[in-house]
Amino acid sequence: MSKTLVMKFGGTSVGSAEALVGARQIIRDAKAGWDRVVVVTSAMSGVTNLLLDSAASASHGRVDSLPQAESTLRAKHFAAADALLKDESLREATKSEINSLILALVNLCNAIAVLGEASPRALDAVASLGERMSVRLLAAVLNDAGVKAQAIEASEFVVTNAHFQNAHPDFKVTTEKTRAALNPLLDAGIIPITTGFIGATPEGVITTLGRGGSDYSAAIIGSVLPADEVWIWTDVDGVMTTDPRIVKDAQTLPEISYSEIAELAYYGAKVLHPKTIRPVVEAGIGLRICNTFNPSHPGTRLTANGKSNGKPVNGQVVKAVTAIRRQRLVTIEGRGMLGVPGVAARAFGAVASTGTSVPLITQASSEQSICFAVPSETAPSVLEALESAFVHEIEDDDIDRVWSTDDISIITVVGAGMRHTPGVAGKVFSQLGNNGVNVLAIAQGSSEVSISLVVDAADTENAVKTLHQLIVN
Repeated sequence: MSKTLVMKFGGTSVGSAEALVGARQIIRDAKAGWDRVVVVTSAMSGVTNLLLDSAASASHGRVDSLPQAESTLRAKHFAAADALLKDESLREATKSEINSLILALVNLCNAIAVLGEASPRALDAVASLGERMSVRLLAAVLNDAGVKAQAIEASEFVVTNAHFQNAHPDFKVTTEKTRAALNPLLDAGIIPITTGFIGATPEGVITTLGRGGSDYSAAIIGSVLPADEVWIWTDVDGVMTTDPRIVKDAQTLPEISYSEIAELAYYGAKVLHPKTIRPVVEAGIGLRICNTFNPSHPGTRLTANGKSNGKPVNGQVVKAVTAIRRQRLVTIEGRGMLGVPGVAARAFGAVASTGTSVPLITQASSEQSICFAVPSETAPSVLEALESAFVHEIEDDDIDRVWSTDDISIITVVGAGMRHTPGVAGKVFSQLGNNGVNVLAIAQGSSEVSISLVVDAADTENAVKTLHQLIVN
């Protein structure tokens, strides 16, 4: 029975000639151990930002930075092609294809400048160009080294709705098209090199899959082929116990459950977007996160939640600590709220009208206040929307005030083992209290995989370091 592996490379993993040499070796090694290998690649690091910045400038009628963007893109891709492609005709053909995509950017930006606006559809067309350049370069690098590979754009087989910038795949059609496009290549021993992050509508218009889109692409392809495993190659040794920039002795977690990583991803660990994981979980496929720059490291393996039934593994109850900075706590308070139905619904309706996402909510059982976190930059517009929604209650003194704190951070302690272990919350708060960290608010979901607490911005690092000791000890 032939086994299939889908591997995804992030932007830094293909971001330079040197990085591409590493990726090429990883792909060659994988092909030696797996019958069928599919590679999904991101744009080279920094490229997508440059493309979108060019489109943003064009929407304000400014195209004077375009020649600079053009030459930056050429320099980045051509330098890698010149360094790695020995076969002259392959090198020239690859550079020519990449060049035509760079010229497409210029045409798109000029059109955006004429219109004076960049529609979501136009932005997707621009944002897709980085991946489309990247697949051509990586496929050529492999072929030049004698590894049979073929570039193929995911827009040919990942079919989505027309929700530009955050499109949703039609899994039924995508399954048929993906198998039809990739199986003939895989059967012939060829490695398909495909674009992350993009799909297309049934009419063939390019869409993008939103934040974490390349990981999502790998999960979609892995689930519909179906693959036996999906490996995400990035620039860290897997999922860490906390941010290594805050805690020097942060460690890699050898194993983590899907529910734990969903909490981590939600609360600021830049590992995998929760949306990414879903197709893989539902298809029951193994997922690994590995480091392109340290390929011998085993990385982190994701397991289905049932494997240890959430019971602590090796006695480790708390697995990771994350921090989301630059948040503010908004409070609506007043004795007149007591027993009045619909206050929360109206409050969150007002917040939703500003397009703001709420990462944490807490309400006392006395119902005299509701308190929730929002990103700092949205706090003024949220307060304005709330004051307008409750204008009569504020006039009648049923609501005393609607206010927000200065900047705070949400610290989240994650570990499925907490569900079966009494006293974890007690340990968490004692640890913080003993180290002089004041907790402003607390929230814990009924899944008990995580506890989130709010601290002053100034206490962020101290709180993370203090709670990380619970993992190390």
